[in-house]
Amino acid sequence: MPRHDIIVVGASAGGVEALSYIVKNLPPDLDAVVLIVLHIPSHGISVLPRILSRAGGLQAFHAKDGEQIFPQRIYVAPPDYHLLVKSGYLHLARGPRENSHRPAIDPLFRTAARVYGRRVVGVVLTGALDDGTAGLKAVKMRGGVAVVQDPENAMYNGMPRSAIENIDNIDYILPLSDIPDVLVTLVNTEVDCEEDLVSDEVEIESDLAQLDMKVLNSDKRPGKPSPFGCPDCGGTLWDLSEGHLLRFRCRTGHAFSAETLRAKQSESLEDALWVALRALEEKASLSHRMAERMRDRNQILSAERLEQDVQDAQEHAAVIRNVLLKGNSTGVEVNTTLASGDKEITDDSA
Repeated sequence: MPRHDIIVVGASAGGVEALSYIVKNLPPDLDAVVLIVLHIPSHGISVLPRILSRAGGLQAFHAKDGEQIFPQRIYVAPPDYHLLVKSGYLHLARGPRENSHRPAIDPLFRTAARVYGRRVVGVVLTGALDDGTAGLKAVKMRGGVAVVQDPENAMYNGMPRSAIENIDNIDYILPLSDIPDVLVTLVNTEVDCEEDLVSDEVEIESDLAQLDMKVLNSDKRPGKPSPFGCPDCGGTLWDLSEGHLLRFRCRTGHAFSAETLRAKQSESLEDALWVALRALEEKASLSHRMAERMRDRNQILSAERLEQDVQDAQEHAAVIRNVLLKGNSTGVEVNTTLASGDKEITDDSA
């Protein structure tokens, strides 16, 4: 009888510490494969396999495209690649970002559930925003087991809280200290061979993660058009909402949860405000130079009109500058949190 021998784990900010603890407390003869996505910058250098190999008895490696899956090993998604699961092997893809990340958690969870169904255990750990929720929901739809770190115990509670709020039938909500023992118990538990059907939505979204041209060119899309544009490519976002979970995906495959889309819109707003501030400062500077030249030529009325333009531009610029300095309306605090989570992954001293 098969067992729960496919463990997929997702983490973001604060994830290095949480992952190290779990790996430290897993036995070296664990009869399962552990697949991990930790949010990292696309152009960063990940030393997570080295950290995890030092932490426990299981050896950790960056996944390689086409690599065969073996138990008693940990495979980590490398920077700028989605880690996807095929039947018996791994696939790396530079497909569209999901929730503004590549690697993202949802594609790993979704493809593992698609192939291995009830054998999959999905684990969502500490992290900001809500990547992992849609993927964990796919795990549950295929009969797998959902494990979520207790938000009160997580360094950053966004991802665990999102999973709990949007998925009705979470199997385990646990403090970090209890997760390793539960995983060992699940690995030693036999699984019913009966398979739940793979939904069309999971099939399509799994293929989009690897830029499958057949799916990209197809007019068959899950969801319905929304009034929102994709922050990454400008295309129309399709509303994939189901139950409590509000999600969007564009034609080319960029995917966003509601919280991530809101954060991206805040980033776009901040960018637009900086552009507007620059344009107003340049207008004020140019108008001031022109006004001086007009006064030198004794063209007083023209100079006064230009000086009024200078004053108006500076007043408008001051309003925008105050908005940027406050930061709250542009999502600066959220972005800082994510950046701090990314920084620790590239730190060799971790």
